[in-house]
Parts: sequence; C-alpha cells; structure tokens
Amino acid sequence: MTDFAGKNILVLGGSRGIGAAIVRRFAAGGGTVAFTYAGSKEAAEALASETGTEAIRADSADRADLIATVTNRGALDIVIVNAGMLVMGDPLTLDADAVDRMIDINVRAPYHASVEAARRMNDNGRIIVIGSVNGDRIPFAGGAAYAMTKSAVQGMVRGLARDFGDRGITVNSIQPGPTDSDMNPANGPMAATMHSFMALKRHARGEEIAELASFLAGPHGAMITGSMQTIDGGFGA
Repeated sequence: MTDFAGKNILVLGGSRGIGAAIVRRFAAGGGTVAFTYAGSKEAAEALASETGTEAIRADSADRADLIATVTNRGALDIVIVNAGMLVMGDPLTLDADAVDRMIDINVRAPYHASVEAARRMNDNGRIIVIGSVNGDRIPFAGGAAYAMTKSAVQGMVRGLARDFGDRGITVNSIQPGPTDSDMNPANGPMAATMHSFMALKRHARGEEIAELASFLAGPHGAMITGSMQTIDGGFGA
C-alpha cells in the first residue's frame, strides 16, 4: 500500500460512493485527510469517525465557499476533486437552473479548486479530478449537458498540467464508467443497458477507482500528467 504519511490531502466530495472509498484509501495509507460534503451530514460524520479524518461542510457550487475551504487547508500535497452532479434528460425540457448548477459543480468547481490549491501546494503535488467516460462517449440520448461538463474537464486537465508542470505538480483526470454508487447503483434500472456496452459486464467498485487515485498520487505517478485515466470496463472500447 502506498505510504501517504505526512501528506496533507483534501478530497472534495468525500462522504459517499467513490469519494468515501477515496477517503478510506488515503486514510489507510497514513495521510492527513479532510473531505467535504454538502448534504450528507450523517454519512460524513460516520466516515470521519471511522477513518480518523475531518469532515467539512462546503458547497462546491459556491465559489467563495469552495475557495475558502481549499485555502484553509494550507499547503496541500494532494487534492482530489470528486464532487459531481448528474442531470440527464431531454435537453428541450431539462430545468435550465439544474443544468447551470451542474456546470458550477462539474466544471467551475474543479477549475477554481485546482487553481486555488496550486497557489500554495507543495512542489511535486498531485491534482486529480474525477471525470467520466462520458467525456469521451455518450451512447444514449439525454446526456448532452452532462457529457459537455466531463469533456470540459479534459481540456482543463491538459491545460493545467502544462501550467503547473515546472513545479512537478501533476494534473490528471480519472474517468470511471458505470460505478456502483447512490447516483448509479449496480442494481439500478439502467444497469443492464450500461452493461450491454461494456466488455466487463459489471459496475466498478468505488475501491477500484480509489486504487487508481492512489497510484496517480503516489511516487509511481510522478511522470503521468495531463492524462485521462479511463477505468470503465471497456464501456468506451
């Protein structure tokens, strides 16, 4: 297991699903971990108690709140942006306010959090954004707005990797395919349809995403930057 002892780590969106698995993995590696949550107070407090981490209530859609949260953590070694929102449906009838909030959380928040973290991040730090395979492929109707936000993350990661490279800071995106979570349960109504697109016909586990994050954040990930690390069971193959 990668040793994160002495590392100051912030996970944005860590109370449930992939985020909670990431918190558990980095805490188990000895890191000093804080994570944010928005509405899942009980889950966040339980996870913090279980892992010896710190839970911080913050709204990723509120730029001032987000920046203050990142700033208050001081010189970070690793920041993982996992907070995300999924809005799908007919673009002619989708709630425009919901789409705008998704853009705030999925695009603006990763950008502002990454830039703010980099201001005081230690050299050779790590910035990881949890994107989606839908940034590459959207094989069903109703996903245009969501896919747009995840494609935007790709451009951001490539650009920031160049902006911060002279300090040894890497910037990467992890692109999960269907992953078992509250947002996309393995036994949900869309599971069979999603599995039909996949080479490995199952949802990923949060722990599998967390292990990839651990690799990118550890010493073996030092030369990986500006990349999209897809972990989708062949969804996009």
